Amino acid sequence: MSILDRVDSPADLRRLTRDELRTLAAEMRARLIDVCSRTGGHIGAGLGVVELSIALHYVFETPRDQLVWDVGHQGYPHKLLTGRNARMETLRQEGGLSGFLKRSESPYDTFGAGHAATSISAALGIAAGRDIQGDDYKVVAIIGDGSLTSGLAYEALNNAGHSDRDVVVILNDNEMSIAPNVGAMSRYLTQVQRNPLYNRVRDKIGEFVETHDALNTLVRKWEESVKSFLTPGVLFEELGFRYFGPLDGHDLDVLIDTLEVVRDRGGPRLVHVVTQKGRGFPAGEHVEKWHALPPGHDPATGKQRTAASGNPNYTAVFGAGLSALMDERGDVVAITAAMPSGTGTGGVATAHPSRFFDVGIAEGHAVTFAAGMATRGLRPVVAIYSTFLQRAYDNLIHDVALQSLPVVFCMDRAGLVGEDGETHMGLYDIAYMLAVPNMTVTAPKDGTEMLALVRAGVEHEGGPFCLRYPRDVAPDLVPPMRDIAPTPHATWEVLRTGHDDIAILAVGTMVAPALAAAATLGEEGLDVTVVNCRYLKPHDDVTLAAILGGHKSLLVVEEGTVVNGFGAYLARIVEQQEPGVRVVAHGVPDRIIVSASRRRQLSLCGLDSAGIADRVRALRETEAIAG
Repeated sequence: MSILDRVDSPADLRRLTRDELRTLAAEMRARLIDVCSRTGGHIGAGLGVVELSIALHYVFETPRDQLVWDVGHQGYPHKLLTGRNARMETLRQEGGLSGFLKRSESPYDTFGAGHAATSISAALGIAAGRDIQGDDYKVVAIIGDGSLTSGLAYEALNNAGHSDRDVVVILNDNEMSIAPNVGAMSRYLTQVQRNPLYNRVRDKIGEFVETHDALNTLVRKWEESVKSFLTPGVLFEELGFRYFGPLDGHDLDVLIDTLEVVRDRGGPRLVHVVTQKGRGFPAGEHVEKWHALPPGHDPATGKQRTAASGNPNYTAVFGAGLSALMDERGDVVAITAAMPSGTGTGGVATAHPSRFFDVGIAEGHAVTFAAGMATRGLRPVVAIYSTFLQRAYDNLIHDVALQSLPVVFCMDRAGLVGEDGETHMGLYDIAYMLAVPNMTVTAPKDGTEMLALVRAGVEHEGGPFCLRYPRDVAPDLVPPMRDIAPTPHATWEVLRTGHDDIAILAVGTMVAPALAAAATLGEEGLDVTVVNCRYLKPHDDVTLAAILGGHKSLLVVEEGTVVNGFGAYLARIVEQQEPGVRVVAHGVPDRIIVSASRRRQLSLCGLDSAGIADRVRALRETEAIAG
């Protein structure tokens, strides 16, 4: 039996020798690579924190001591050590283990995490709760994989240092988020050199000051000078943290010995650990590409075991089209938040380096930064996942919309995202964008229309403009950007004119299944109209008036939350114009959608062709009863 198979909990881990722990680390890496090559998953960061995960559970009395992991990408080794090794094959599968941290999954998952930089804030809240309740367990936040580029982390560091609470922050410095880290903090951390002399000097100073109160002020000033000279951790010290490091994040002896010392101290402490993202991964050193593995992947060769679709995905189409558009127009700039590969803008960075900006995991800053550029006559295109743009909602309203600035928001991973699960669902952008004044809201039916809307957005003069597209393969072969004209503003497209009194108003990705549903219904003698509602706001008044004149019921189908979505928005408009026409919203129900394949999620939500056809049949039955 392998050592890993003998570890059912951290209690088992603490009975192992140091040599056995090193063997365990190697077995954990092999296990993670094997599982993720079949299930897919965010493997890079986890491989980098194998030894750190072992050391934390070895030193701290988990689950009584609370480990708060940031993002969740780092959490796979933690899962292996906390009773979930036997279920790792179910990772990111329907009914299986979450790809992130999830409180309902394990008592060791102290705080759910899918978005970056939440760990220090949550850990400080847990520590405050502990102190109020008079308890004495330890609280440890593990932040890393680029999360220290996020403003939330600095807000939490400032508050935690000021609080003087017993809390430990582990800074996992792998010089990466998904792409290489950017910014002054990244440069600062890469220049850090370990200097144990400082800790020894500081301890001696503390002992001396305790017995010489009269010299306290003078000695403290001298201590600050020595600290600034000897340690690169002065920034964290000034924030109120006792700084330890940097430590070799792959040296178990150093990690365990240091954490034992840190554990027994009080107040805010920060341990700086240097790790290698993707350590031990056999498919090469391209850590950005291997931040996450797709399912059915051969890690040894870097190739997909199963044949992929011939068409590129929306993300790739977007990146190539934006780069071509920037060839045409020198006023277009591209901005992303630590996601050049995830948003398809890596090629833009290569082709137009002076007009490409990766601001790190800082979505709010990305939006306000874009607003500032827009005041200079530039046309910023901000490419951020739908779920991450939620973090910049105030910036979007206050800094862009209220000033009616021409910023284009391109929201990748809109809608259901499959195995990435609930933390990454892009289900709310339609609802939140429709509520923003001056915002043009659009959704393309395919890759060609996506690029047509990108061009339309860049040419739009009347304020901000957004478009959403899925984590999926584009259904069409997309021509070169130079051959794609802008989609006319505020226009819909009638794709099928039916003779019955039901019309399907489809949004974006729902156009194709709506057409398929209409074809099936047609074979049954039910002839429905299908409209591509590519502009949600402003809508097409002329086409809507024509639809209202010839139909009694409108089924609005959208791959987004049904609560306050386009269906609800349109119902209010129709009520004012034709109160006798019924509007039925059909979208993602008001509940948490968990991991499964995207195809399965669409089916469960009734957003495939069969589900749409069923909804039309039900609508027809209610009409017949009412009539």
